[in-house]
Amino acid sequence: MREALKEAHKAAQKGEVPVGAVVVKDGKIIGRGHNLTEKKQSALTHAEMMALGKASKKLGSWRLIDCDLYVTLEPCTMCGGAIVLSRIRGLFYGATDPKAGAVESTAQVLDNMKLNHRVQAAGGLLKEECSSVLKDFFKEVRRKAK
Repeated sequence: MREALKEAHKAAQKGEVPVGAVVVKDGKIIGRGHNLTEKKQSALTHAEMMALGKASKKLGSWRLIDCDLYVTLEPCTMCGGAIVLSRIRGLFYGATDPKAGAVESTAQVLDNMKLNHRVQAAGGLLKEECSSVLKDFFKEVRRKAK
């Protein structure tokens, strides 16, 4: 999760919402990502999507079997769907997202029994640090807007 936090800080330095993610297989990071939605002007460039894409490229497969994803914020519906479809084994996230989180907050995408893959999920890892990065970022955004 500390590596995901490093990615979140990279996003903040670029003026992006500070969310970071890493994909791990056999104890090694095989994909990293942070939000690039503003820079790329694309809703598809969430931290999770970037990390999943890089991991798929590294493995030469869209199936990320036996891989785990660490992300600083509870994934949204789009990212939750990609996590299931990519066959991620485990999802570990820091802060919950009461407005858009789709693991436990607004929806339970990973728990849909009609889907063909199950992802084990655990939230709250380094929750305070993950929340702090987001709170500090938005506090600064509001300060600059005054």
